[in-house]
Amino acid sequence: MTSPAGRARLAALVLAGVLAVAVLLAIRFGSVPLTTAQVLGALRGVGDPVHRDIVVQLRLPRALLAILVGGGLALAGATFQALLRNPLAEPYILGISGGAAAAAVLALGLGVVAIGSWVLPAAAFAGALLAIALVFRVATAVDRSLDVRVLLLAGVVVGAFFGAVIAFVLSLSDAPTVRGAVLWMMGSLGGADWRSVAVAAAYTLPAALVLAALSRSLDLMALGEETAAHLGADVERVKRTAFGVASLITAAGVAVAGVIGFVGLIVPHAVRLAVGTSYRALLPLSFLAGAAFLVLADLIARVVLAPAEVPIGVVTAFVGVPLFLVVLRRSLR
Repeated sequence: MTSPAGRARLAALVLAGVLAVAVLLAIRFGSVPLTTAQVLGALRGVGDPVHRDIVVQLRLPRALLAILVGGGLALAGATFQALLRNPLAEPYILGISGGAAAAAVLALGLGVVAIGSWVLPAAAFAGALLAIALVFRVATAVDRSLDVRVLLLAGVVVGAFFGAVIAFVLSLSDAPTVRGAVLWMMGSLGGADWRSVAVAAAYTLPAALVLAALSRSLDLMALGEETAAHLGADVERVKRTAFGVASLITAAGVAVAGVIGFVGLIVPHAVRLAVGTSYRALLPLSFLAGAAFLVLADLIARVVLAPAEVPIGVVTAFVGVPLFLVVLRRSLR
């Protein structure tokens, strides 16, 4: 019988292989299919200049952004599930997506997006940070020890408030603005470029390292906060750090790709069933699995109705709902 460590190593190798294949497929296929030789030539800087532009300027940054956003959302989802001790927790549970969407819709409604392509991501990120600040402010005002139940309720209240803001702005907007807002809230990697990759990497990768360093403490907290404290974990510091860092990862992902559901919910579930509940293995494997899942979902979004593009949030929902039901059934067994 394979040990947990052996299962984790095997899962890491399998997921790394799946991710590599997914990235190759994502670069090869699209409205202009390319051969593997053409892709490799473009990466080396030789061959048709048009192919080089497609690979280097369009598809490669899009695949890398999918890796960062998908991996980040799965990592954040696993962290929230650990801290809230709730298998249905996901990255948007604290109203982060609501704050980002409200700010993005407001920017679209006011017409300030015409100033530059950076305005919408910047507005979404600022809205996400505002939501995080409000949730923490409300939660700590009620209970300085940051009770997870109070934090969850604060997230629900803040999310409902931003939902009302979105509804109000859309009710006053014209049809093109409403359509643009709805499409943004469905999620898309269509605006991927090297700058957005750099922004996502600057937040996601250091935050992932911080969460990995907290994996032992998260394992202890799975036993209960009092038990974790007796075993040497600084429970309040771990909770605040993990909540803040996971929220920051989510905010960065929403800012560059919109609201993409189900990644942070089903991926940690599936990984947990495969390798167990140890967060030393669960966190990095969730990142790999989330990255591969979103790269493949984005590929489907681009090719299923090419040259038109399906919002990636629609694809993750169509794929995620049946997968979640399968995973839920297995976990109940």
